[in-house]
Amino acid sequence: MLAARPRAGFVETAYITSLADRALAYITAGYPVHLRGPSGSGKTTLALHLAHRIGQPFILICGDDEFGSSDLVGGQHGFFRRKVIDNFVHSVLKTEEDVSQRWVDNRLTTACREGFTLVYDEFTRSRPEANNVLLSVLEEKILLLPASANGNSYLKVHPNFVAIFTSNPDEYAGVHKTQDALCDRMVTIDLEHFDRETELAIAQAQSGLPLADAAAIVDLVRACRAARVPEFCPSVRSCVMIAKVLALHEAPAVAGNATFEQVCLDVLAADGARPGTARAKAPRRRDIVLELIRQRCPSVRNVGTPAAADGTATLAG
Repeated sequence: MLAARPRAGFVETAYITSLADRALAYITAGYPVHLRGPSGSGKTTLALHLAHRIGQPFILICGDDEFGSSDLVGGQHGFFRRKVIDNFVHSVLKTEEDVSQRWVDNRLTTACREGFTLVYDEFTRSRPEANNVLLSVLEEKILLLPASANGNSYLKVHPNFVAIFTSNPDEYAGVHKTQDALCDRMVTIDLEHFDRETELAIAQAQSGLPLADAAAIVDLVRACRAARVPEFCPSVRSCVMIAKVLALHEAPAVAGNATFEQVCLDVLAADGARPGTARAKAPRRRDIVLELIRQRCPSVRNVGTPAAADGTATLAG
């Protein structure tokens, strides 16, 4: 059981507030919410922010391919041994002993019984059959338990129980396609990467860089994303990585600065494939990143010129 609260430097822009208000409207109406989007789109952070705004304890589960239903519901763990010695009559010694398995609730059962908020992060990384137990929880508000669960086969879900799910798109490695019946029981909100205002606020809050340097980094990352360099599409995490390192070295985000250019190449031009499988593309990626640095991060800035709203860039050659 956890208690959610915003950490220092938490950024809440109009974009994040709008998403949270939409999700809370569905939750208030009694529907579980499913936040689906690419890596770095803020799914888990938004889910924990929702748990904070709901205002009750929450339980966190992270999807795993090794999960079975017992990892959600509970199971028999260890043994309970009882021994009774009756020596009421001094000349007669009577001993009774029995050993039974001990049932231990797991996190889903605890959340359903106590009425906590359940945050099931990356739930599609668990195999579909492991998540079948959620079908009756979300629709009939009943949790089906094994016969060995202390003699109880059913658990009525507490009326305060709330479920929030997150997942990556199906094409991500390690993701299972979930059941249509489960998706039909929840409201799915598809997330994209943050807007520029939010990415800029996060990068500056996490690094402490001046606004001009943070803006140059964000615009560079957004341009790389539009050009799909690298192929995995860099997220706001890339902005924060570059910004923190620059703040550490007190280096400006301008073309020609060796530290800045090297950090950008390390973060944005890395090969996501196995070593040796896509080396021919590496020079092209590095050339594109360096060209985007020259376009987006000139050594002489025109502070009054806003960056392109869509993050697009014109590539030389």
